[in-house]
Amino acid sequence: MSSTPTAQLSALGVSIWLDDLSRDRINSGALASLIENRDVVGVTTNPTIFAAALATGTTYDAQVRDLAAAGVDVTDAVFEITTDDVASACDIFAPIYASTAGQDGRVSIEVEPGLAHDAAGTIEQARQLWAKVDRPNAMIKIPATREGLEAITETIGAGISVNVTLIFSLERYREVIEAYLAGLEKARDAGIDLATIHSVASFFVSRVDTEIDKRLTAIGSPEALALKSKAGIANARLAYELFEQEFASARAQELISAGANVQRPLWASTGVKDPALPDTLYVTELAVGSTVNTMPEKTLEATFDHGVIAGDAVTGSYDGAREVLAALEGLGISIAEVTALLEKEGVEKFIVSWNELLDTVTAALEAAR
Repeated sequence: MSSTPTAQLSALGVSIWLDDLSRDRINSGALASLIENRDVVGVTTNPTIFAAALATGTTYDAQVRDLAAAGVDVTDAVFEITTDDVASACDIFAPIYASTAGQDGRVSIEVEPGLAHDAAGTIEQARQLWAKVDRPNAMIKIPATREGLEAITETIGAGISVNVTLIFSLERYREVIEAYLAGLEKARDAGIDLATIHSVASFFVSRVDTEIDKRLTAIGSPEALALKSKAGIANARLAYELFEQEFASARAQELISAGANVQRPLWASTGVKDPALPDTLYVTELAVGSTVNTMPEKTLEATFDHGVIAGDAVTGSYDGAREVLAALEGLGISIAEVTALLEKEGVEKFIVSWNELLDTVTAALEAAR
């Protein structure tokens, strides 16, 4: 086996993407160091990450002064600042993008969360972000809301690579795969080279446990407590089974034969929230080929330091995963209700973060004027 746990994950076919980006991380060489020393091959961003980056330090001050002097409004300023960071990170990852035929070396940027239920607005902004970043290794993050499904199809159909985010349920994940395949068919019919289009499907893990564990604690029976911290992994493992099934279908295989790429599952929300749990739980228990794991730096360092990678932890686990979800339903916990709530809360939390980002940039612009 390879010498470090992160190298072992990579050898297994797990792409490690960092769930964080800031200009300081780019300029200081810290991002390049993680690529060199921690096997990081991509980066994801979201409004929460950008809000935190802009709220601290002085790295953005010069650009903010220039934008203020130009009279740019706050929304356009955020657009300029965030796309600049993503373009710079894309350049750092360009060699990985080239060496992996476009599979990795990816940097994701999210459409405004307020557009989550506006398909036309999402499609338009996805095009704007793609054009502004102007790097083939960018990915546009689109949430897997019902309205987002249409936007995913149209964006993929235009030849734009997409990171589908905020997936919680198996039912919605099935719809996401359908949206991706429909988008590939549109792209094929438009004469676009399918090999140039990549997509990942971000399936959230720890948030499922956080919500369900609250309910299990409230029930309080030995049967309930024995199920704590098992739902997120079970749900994700069944998502992988669905991935295997759907991309083995005749429809998917026809597209793959025409040059299309599979839409890999991406494990998101992999930072462990419960301090009683192993801090690498959502890495080691979801280790399997053809996946991406986006890790906060704390989780990345824990994995590098003491993660135990015992090979494929997912294939063959499906019956056990179904038993976990059936036991939860038997206790009166509706997985459908939980995942619908988590999607709603996920959008709302990103809107709050987006507003914090706008407030931070508004204050910076006013201070610079």
